[in-house]
Amino acid sequence: MLRARDAMDRAYAQPLDVPALARIAHVSPAHFSRTFRATFGETPHRYLQRRRIERAMFLLRETSRNVTEICFDVGFASPGTFSRTFHDIVGCSPRQYRKQAVTTNVPTCFTMAWTRPGPARPAD
Repeated sequence: MLRARDAMDRAYAQPLDVPALARIAHVSPAHFSRTFRATFGETPHRYLQRRRIERAMFLLRETSRNVTEICFDVGFASPGTFSRTFHDIVGCSPRQYRKQAVTTNVPTCFTMAWTRPGPARPAD
C-alpha cells in the first residue's frame, strides 16, 4: 500500500488507475481498493484528487499562472471537474482561493500545514 501511495505522490499528474496501482502493490484491484481505504481512510481516487488539489493550492499561491494551466498541470482533464473538485475539497473556487491566499512571508511548510485539506468527512 505504501508503494502505491508513494507512486501517487510522485506521479500525481499522470493518469493513474486502480489496476495500475494494484500492480504496484502486488495485489488484485478489488483487494487494493478495500485495503487502501482501510489503511488510509479514503479511496485511492479521493486520495489522488486531494494530492492534486494540494499541488494546485501551492501553484495558485506561489505562481501567477492561470487556473486552466494549473488544472492541466496537476492532472485534471477538464477545468470544470477541477473547479468542482477544488470547491468540494477546499470550500471555495480556485479563483477565490487565490484571492484569499496568504501573501505574507510565512514559510511554505507552515502555509501548507494550515491550508492542507483533510480527508473527506462523512455527511451527518
